[in-house]
Amino acid sequence: MMTRAAEVEMVVDAFLDNEDSGDIINPIHSTGFAQRYGFRGALVGGVTVWGWATPAILEAIGDGWLDRGWADFAFRQPTYPGDRMTVRVRLAEAGAFAVTMTNQDGVDCVIATVGLGDAPWLGEVTSPERRAVEPPPEPKPQLTLDGAPIGRDLVPLAQPMFLDDAREYVRVSQRTDDPRFAGERPRIPPGWLAGRFEDLLRHNFAIPASMHTRSRVQHLAPAWAGQTIVSAARMVEAYERKGHHFGVFDCLVLGEGGLRLAHIRHTTIFRIAEASSAAR
Repeated sequence: MMTRAAEVEMVVDAFLDNEDSGDIINPIHSTGFAQRYGFRGALVGGVTVWGWATPAILEAIGDGWLDRGWADFAFRQPTYPGDRMTVRVRLAEAGAFAVTMTNQDGVDCVIATVGLGDAPWLGEVTSPERRAVEPPPEPKPQLTLDGAPIGRDLVPLAQPMFLDDAREYVRVSQRTDDPRFAGERPRIPPGWLAGRFEDLLRHNFAIPASMHTRSRVQHLAPAWAGQTIVSAARMVEAYERKGHHFGVFDCLVLGEGGLRLAHIRHTTIFRIAEASSAAR
């Protein structure tokens, strides 16, 4: 698992991988809805943007990152369709790599640190005990700061990720024919794994819109397409900042037979502040 390059740079032209409509599951990724909250247009999904960094990370670190590697990434500014994003991966301290995703105006929209082996923060992430798949609650409750289930497990969710599902995901969301993710035996793309919690959030709560702000992801084992994936999580924190309501969750992504594929600490805004309440 030796590193392969001290510095890698790639360019990606940003695009929406969803219909630009307020009727989608998370309408912050549509123009009309996002503009009501002070944004200039639809926000490209966070895990979609993060997925675009995968080729540069693999060129710098190698495929071992997919099997037992880690990432700590934060979204500092929105990425909009049409942005030209420069992805830079460079060797930093202690063998880790610094990743930036910078738009055409020189704004770092995403900053990250990635590395091989176990992340230095892995011991901080808790494991949910509730892992058996269950139907969603009826009716789904609203998630609020006062009623946030801190310290409690969420209702787990099962989702198929079969061979054609993986190939379709990278075709639509990553626009790549990389044989690692679109070949005869495709891997599950890291961006898809990182996005499991947002689906799990909506399995448990009635959420009008949300904004993914940060993730810590530890890959624990090779994740191959062709199986059903189970996501389980525990809420660890809830707080308010600049009018936004944030939730922090520890998520465990499991393959068939209960194989632990990834451990994630996911931070999301589950109530977005009105445009007058938060500086943009």
